Amino acid sequence: MERQPYIRLNFDSENSGRPLNVEQLVHIIRRQIQSDGHFKGCRLPPVRALSLQLGLSKNTIQTAYDELRAQGLVESKDRSGIFVAKGGEPRFFESPINVPGPALKKIANIAPSKPKLNNAISLSSVFVDPRILPMEKLSACFRSVLKSPGIPESADPQGMPALREKIALRLRDRGMDVEADHIIITNGSQQALDLVTRVLATKIVGTEDPSYFLGKFLFEMNGIETIGLPIDPFKGLDEKIWQKRLSEKRPGLVYLTTNFQNPNGYSYSSSEISNIVKWAKEFNFGILEDDWGAEMLSYSEFKPGLRAMGGNSVLYMNSFTKKVLPSLRVGYLAANDKTIESLLMAKRVSTIAVPGIIEAVLFEFIDRGYYDTHLRYIQEELDIRYENCLGLLRDYMPEEVKWTSPGGGPVLWLELPKKVNLEMLTVKLKDQGVLIQLSNNAFFGEPHSHGFKIGYAFSSQQEMAEAIEKTSREIKRQMNV
Repeated sequence: MERQPYIRLNFDSENSGRPLNVEQLVHIIRRQIQSDGHFKGCRLPPVRALSLQLGLSKNTIQTAYDELRAQGLVESKDRSGIFVAKGGEPRFFESPINVPGPALKKIANIAPSKPKLNNAISLSSVFVDPRILPMEKLSACFRSVLKSPGIPESADPQGMPALREKIALRLRDRGMDVEADHIIITNGSQQALDLVTRVLATKIVGTEDPSYFLGKFLFEMNGIETIGLPIDPFKGLDEKIWQKRLSEKRPGLVYLTTNFQNPNGYSYSSSEISNIVKWAKEFNFGILEDDWGAEMLSYSEFKPGLRAMGGNSVLYMNSFTKKVLPSLRVGYLAANDKTIESLLMAKRVSTIAVPGIIEAVLFEFIDRGYYDTHLRYIQEELDIRYENCLGLLRDYMPEEVKWTSPGGGPVLWLELPKKVNLEMLTVKLKDQGVLIQLSNNAFFGEPHSHGFKIGYAFSSQQEMAEAIEKTSREIKRQMNV
């Protein structure tokens, strides 16, 4: 580097704030540079820096340095500053002391999800096609917010009150008991899940098997005992197994995704939601409802979930991320009077707040009516892509293959015969420019489903036709059909 960084010296331990004389300066500097051999060869603060720090004249500082040089303790080097003597070449950052690093827990390495890789077609993405996201309208809202007077200097830890009111109103329209004071704005729904994990008193959590894998890893990383509750993408939950495990383990929380469960795309029936609410009372566990995909489904407002049926003690989380713009990273968590305080404190000590400008942009987007218009648009577009996907599966897939019919939204589950090697299928399709994502890490133990999710919201109809035709051809080859 052009100029060496300089060491920091403590002058306050022997200074009451009053001016120091040359003798005192020499004493303080000499004592500190001689107390640690690692300072040899390190640069001392520039004259102007000490002059400003101590409120002394540059001549006073220079005189002190001259005295230290006369004592053989410091030296000048090529007009680049004053250095502690007898250290050879300056060595500050170039020769670190190499202290030991902190001992960290071993965490499974999970590759980040990449919706698009080169020119390959992603057949398992849960994201929405960026070509149908509202970029121009979002840009207009950003410009409007940045031009508006009175942008808050600091963010509200709970979230922008006007945005929370908008969200509460939307949830009440869907039959939920929610007030704006019950809502916390989060950095995506993942932070909402993290906040609940942090304050959970009983460190036992029940969740679907297969589960949302980042949630599963979050629980395990924080030392929470996790109970798998098996769910079949075609048959739903097994009442006897669920009741047995809930009765025996008595979890403090059950975390469930009620619409488009990730990875198998299952959406709970009303009778299943009713049973879960009854079991919560019987076995005394709390519920966290993850409802990330509901608004992507046409007529979703007429389908009550766990918060609507179970009351406001059910924690509810959702996100604008996948519906508006993945990089926006804004979600929210709905609590009640009893749980809001602990959850809000957990947010304050972890991230303090979501950037206020981002909250203001999202509020503007909702307040202008853009969000509702956009939802209607993507629902219509996803319905078209869903119907196209079903038609392609019916046209190309052999009889032994089956798939779910979620009625719209972003994903469905494709179940394959056991004779199809999923790992080999993944490799063969990648060679042909088609990417599928297996979900082995989402299961508790050996997977009880043999297939993968198909995301029809991300790719165009033409891309989907190409991907499904190639996938079908490879499946048939393995099945000798």
